[in-house]
Amino acid sequence: MPKELSYTIEEVAQLLKVSKLTIYDLVKKGELPVFRVGRQMRMDANDLEMYIKKQKTGSSPSPAMTSPKPPTKETAAIVISGQDLVLDLLGKYIEKNSHDKTLRSNTGSFNSLISMYNGECDIVSLHMFDGDSGEYNLPYVKKILVSHPYILLNLVSRKAGLYVQKGNPLNIKTWADLNQEHVTIINREKGSGARILLDEQLRIQQISPSEIRGYDKEETNHIGIASAVATGAADVGVGIEKAAKIVGVDFVPLITERYDIVILKTPENKQLIDQVKEILTSTSFHAEIQSLGDYDLSQTGSIIYETF
Repeated sequence: MPKELSYTIEEVAQLLKVSKLTIYDLVKKGELPVFRVGRQMRMDANDLEMYIKKQKTGSSPSPAMTSPKPPTKETAAIVISGQDLVLDLLGKYIEKNSHDKTLRSNTGSFNSLISMYNGECDIVSLHMFDGDSGEYNLPYVKKILVSHPYILLNLVSRKAGLYVQKGNPLNIKTWADLNQEHVTIINREKGSGARILLDEQLRIQQISPSEIRGYDKEETNHIGIASAVATGAADVGVGIEKAAKIVGVDFVPLITERYDIVILKTPENKQLIDQVKEILTSTSFHAEIQSLGDYDLSQTGSIIYETF
């Protein structure tokens, strides 16, 4: 392992060949201490080496090393999963109000929900369209978190649709327009909300993914999709309006998606839930989101569903 003073969460995940969510879970449990440089969490190389030595089969570390440290204000963290800029704002407000650290995971909606089921995430953002009901998020949450109590809150609503090149030279206006031989798409990764939206719309239109050129070529975020369209690597991609404006491609809005967050209702999370509710309804939080543009706050803070 290369000798560095410290590593980012992403670098630690790559070194250990595990997901970032696994590292976040170890940080939450106090097994891997972290420190902050600005907005970025980092891990001391010596702490990582010590953790690796503790995990080696047959090693006999001292009792102090074999017992993981309990989470403290220095080691505990709240893991927020999702990619939207408003999640960065939410994390900032949580840290400001409670002094808890927040960690950000950029994992897609479906995989993040599975991670929450496995106890690896605290706040998961969702934008998963269900083609049978026409509803966002709740049909998936009910199935995946079936054995857990939870609360589903609206964060924002936003436009989703198609990124196309400037002037829309191929005149792409509907989901059905993707099923043309001269149209090449760039897709999102499995488990992302944008991938689910595309797959559900193809199912509704009775279009086989095998008929879509570029379906198997993937990018892992909205900016990457929009950039692929901007450079001509693809003719069209699925994403949200904000990224189109950032990159400078045209955008064809096709649906308003409800972007929600889900939190498990556990005794440990009671304070977090109360805090998030207060943040989502605060005028200062609304003002900062409105300054970003392209978000609908009419339902922000609303309880979409809550188990009892």
